[in-house]
Amino acid sequence: MVDWKLNLANYFEELRILQESKQEAWDNFNQFCEFIAEPAFESLEEELKQYSIRTSVKRQRGSTMAFHIFFPKSRIDNLQYIIRLPKNSLELTLQLKVRGRKNRSSPFQETELPFMEKIAPRDVLKIEKSALIQDVIEHYRHFNFEALTSPE
Repeated sequence: MVDWKLNLANYFEELRILQESKQEAWDNFNQFCEFIAEPAFESLEEELKQYSIRTSVKRQRGSTMAFHIFFPKSRIDNLQYIIRLPKNSLELTLQLKVRGRKNRSSPFQETELPFMEKIAPRDVLKIEKSALIQDVIEHYRHFNFEALTSPE
């Protein structure tokens, strides 16, 4: 028979480990945003200016980082690339939400998927800025090509 005091102590130790893991995931997400995502988005923003495309970067509710790409010469969002740390995450398993509209007056279409699926949570902080930029471009390209060729 297990000693109930030992059982209780184990519970509180497990609870402490869970809380530390959640805090570490949160801290790692903040590092990712500050040292990888923001600089990548700023570089892409500079390049898109050459095409008369405005962008904005928004940090929402602490666990979300969004990069908005507007239609050329417009203030209307064409695509939103949103990276999110799910609530109560124990590791850096990020989610990506891509919201876009086919034209300035159409409603948003939204897709949720794992962020850079081939990157393990332990490797997120090792992502190169250029790899993140490439991922944004690929989603932007895919969405707009699909919008331009869809029969609807």
